[in-house]
Amino acid sequence: MIFEQIATGGCRSYLVGCEETCAAAVIDPEVSQVDRYLALAARDGLRIRYVIDTHTHADHFSASRPLARQAGATVVMHRETTAPTVEMRVDDGDMVVLGKLRLQVLHTPGHTRDSMCLQVEDRVFTGDALLIGGTGRTDLPSGDAGALYDSLFGKLLRLDGATRVFPAHEYKGREHTTIAQELASNPRLQVADRAAFISLMGSLNLQMPTHITEALRTNLSGGKTVAQMLAEAAASVPFMSMAHLRERIERGDTELVVLDVRERDAWTAAHIPGARLLPRGQLELRVNDELPDPTRHIVTCCEFGRISTLAAATLREMGFQRAVALDGGVKAWRDAGYPLASASPQQP
Repeated sequence: MIFEQIATGGCRSYLVGCEETCAAAVIDPEVSQVDRYLALAARDGLRIRYVIDTHTHADHFSASRPLARQAGATVVMHRETTAPTVEMRVDDGDMVVLGKLRLQVLHTPGHTRDSMCLQVEDRVFTGDALLIGGTGRTDLPSGDAGALYDSLFGKLLRLDGATRVFPAHEYKGREHTTIAQELASNPRLQVADRAAFISLMGSLNLQMPTHITEALRTNLSGGKTVAQMLAEAAASVPFMSMAHLRERIERGDTELVVLDVRERDAWTAAHIPGARLLPRGQLELRVNDELPDPTRHIVTCCEFGRISTLAAATLREMGFQRAVALDGGVKAWRDAGYPLASASPQQP
């Protein structure tokens, strides 16, 4: 078996491949590592045939869809998932055939309803059901402490004690543990019974993941994260430096339209001299009236340079092919000591 563990902060994902057939799977892929998975597979002469999420992630962004698209692979999750992009739904006891390897599905609900583990040869990939020295939390959508107890003590912890455990998260740099080690030392497993475990999980008082709404939205729907949208927009538009924009303003260049896409109160307080106001939320509806000449050179700006990048990409999609974004925002312009103008609240 060819095996690679990929760390992304506290997240862990895995590349598993069959040496004989060169078929591979990636388990719990993270969106920032797509190129790395492809590079590792190419290095080892593998073809990624399956992309598998052990559950619906609420604390990071899954790469299952973009990775599967680039690799020509099949997205696999447990049948309880509601994600519409899943192409192969599996059940407890099913196997994902990977050349000569067999990935055995263990349905382990509790952290989420669709949580599953994958056992292959001497190891088990436990997702967030069982962590090193911990377990998955049960206070997120579809979490159930009683179900997690049943999954752990009724199924997962009954595996051979020598089975190596590879979870989807690890924050102390440890590569793996074993079933026997977790039974002996994991504090969440040192409970008297099911009721004690439920009480323990209910008293953890954990903070919510930083990006829980966005992560659930994108992982459940296959939609795009804000970072993905910004990256795609940045890849499709040129940028203009602040120094170049300042030089053109100072020499009175009337060929360039500076378009401020912030809200009116921000523009009124301080804006780049000569900048027109067209809030991003009104761009598509008002742009034809505000910018009747689609051949004009337009530079968009906002407070931090992100919304203006999206605005420039939108303008290009609408046919304003000379639209560019300011490299930096009004804040960076201000911090650089460049001149600013203000307006009365009534000024258009």
